[in-house]
Parts: sequence; C-alpha cells; structure tokens
Amino acid sequence: MDRSSGQNRAVAHLYPPIDAFDQRILDVGDGHRVYVEQCGNPNGMPVVVLHGGPGGGCSPAMRRYFDPSVYRIVLFDQRGCGRSRPHASVENNTTQHLIDDIELIRTDLGIEKWIVFGGSWGATLSLLYAQSHPTRAEHLVLRGVFLMTQAELDWFYGGGAGQFFPEQWALFSDLIPLAEQDDMIGAYHRRLFSGDTPQETRYARAWAGWENALAALRVNHPVGHAPADYARAFARLENHYFTHRGFLDSDDQIIANRKTIEHIPADIVQGRYDMICPPVSAYRLANGWRNANLRMIAASGHALSEPAITAELVRIMNNLRAQYA
Repeated sequence: MDRSSGQNRAVAHLYPPIDAFDQRILDVGDGHRVYVEQCGNPNGMPVVVLHGGPGGGCSPAMRRYFDPSVYRIVLFDQRGCGRSRPHASVENNTTQHLIDDIELIRTDLGIEKWIVFGGSWGATLSLLYAQSHPTRAEHLVLRGVFLMTQAELDWFYGGGAGQFFPEQWALFSDLIPLAEQDDMIGAYHRRLFSGDTPQETRYARAWAGWENALAALRVNHPVGHAPADYARAFARLENHYFTHRGFLDSDDQIIANRKTIEHIPADIVQGRYDMICPPVSAYRLANGWRNANLRMIAASGHALSEPAITAELVRIMNNLRAQYA
C-alpha cells in the first residue's frame, strides 16, 4: 500500500536526484535474488528504506528524502517485485523471509545499526523487523501506519473506504459477482492466481487502480492503468500477503509486542485524511510509547508524495543529522 499520485508539488521539498554508487543483486536463497542499491555518503549514517505494497518496489525518488552528504541510503526491492527476481513470485515469500532479507542485506553491507525508514506496508515491515532485531534499529521513521489487522483490511476491501469513493469502489467491486463480494480479497485471489496471464493482468490493474485512486487527497490527473508487469507483481504480492494476514501469529501482533521496541526512538508521520490506512492505527501505535512522536498532517492523504508529508519526512531526516552523523 504505497502508490503515489500528484508528485509535482512534492518535488520542491526533496533533495536533487542522485545516482547509486553501488548496485548489486543479492542471492537471498529460496530461488530469490534481491536488487539492492546504495546512494549518498558511503561513510555516512546508514538508513534503510522499506517500500510499501507489498510489491510496490523502490523508485529513484525515494533516494531524495535524505541529505546525501550525511546519509548512506540503502534501498532494495522486496522479493518478487521491482528489479528482484523471480518477478511476481509468491513462492517462499513471507514476512519472515523479508525480515531475514533485511538482516542479510545489513550484514552483507557491513552495517552495525541503521535508521529504518518505511511507509504503509513499509511501516509494517519496519515495526516487525525492529521487533525481531531490536538492537539493529537505531531510529524508526514511519509514514502511513498499517498494523496488518483484520479491521484495516475490512476497511479497505470490505466497503468502508468505498463509502467515500463509491464510483471507484464500483470499478473495483463490479468485476466480481455479487455472490463473491463478501470476500473481495479471496475473490481477487482466485483471479490473480488463475494461471491465465491476461485475466491476471486485468484484475491486477483493477486491484492497483482501486488503491492508487485513493492514495492522494488531491489527484491532479486521471488515474490510468498501471503497466501490466508492475500491476501484476503488485497485486499478486499484496493479495498474497493479505490473504495470509501478513503471516502474523495474531491479529494485533504489532501492538501486543510493542514493548520490545519502546526503547527505540520513533517519528510517525500520518496523513489526517488517509483513506487507505486510517489514522487510528498510527494513534494506537504511538499512544503510550514515550519515545514515539506522532505528527498528524492536516489536509493530507496516504501517499509518500503528498507535499506536506514529504516536507515533514525531509524535516525529520534533516533534524536527525546532528544526532546520528
């Protein structure tokens, strides 16, 4: 859950484009090869960027939230998406696999501790990684919090968000027969994994289109079809993870285990009008966490590219320079 819309106004807040100084394909086992890149200062404070989705992949814009003279910026495409291979594969692709991949990347790059920066599903993964490896996360910077609970899935795929965007919900739901609409994740799962590539692509574009239509508070252009390869990987991976409830042991696992990471400072940035990941999740996460600082961003939705969210994330990372540089 991390698509972005209306990025033009956000660019003014970002650092100039930069190239990677290191790009590699890391064999993480289980038949998967993961794309990893490093940008910025090779001797700087490490920060790892965890993209959303699952299946969203990284983009060059994600390099630009950090002062490249200070930060050693590590980005990677999670299993099955972006430049990682095999493309759109859900085999040996679970949350624990991704947590293990993050640790493998850290050790492969010779990094002791790093700032963990993630939004949407990337925030979910950041929290779960920190709970699994609480001595490796120096600081958490989270955006658009998603706790991977049934209530959040019900909101977005059970018609809650559709109450606010009925025309977009109709485009998403009308592809499914009425008899199956009580379980949209399951109905789409059957079609995204049918083995018929044209059918999978059609439903993948509808799945991605529903999410992208709600990502930003203001969409300045019509929401079109995502490229077929991107949409198929994004939709299959996201649906796979949501079908298995994020491969968590319990519905509210992140909150139940929060005590394991309460020593870690956290900055949480949340759009007040986030229709994909409602603000109550960010509030629940931060409430009672003494080292967490929650910032509700007025007149902003979900996307990383929302201008006020972009500005706040850059401000936070600039403020951390003196602390960790």
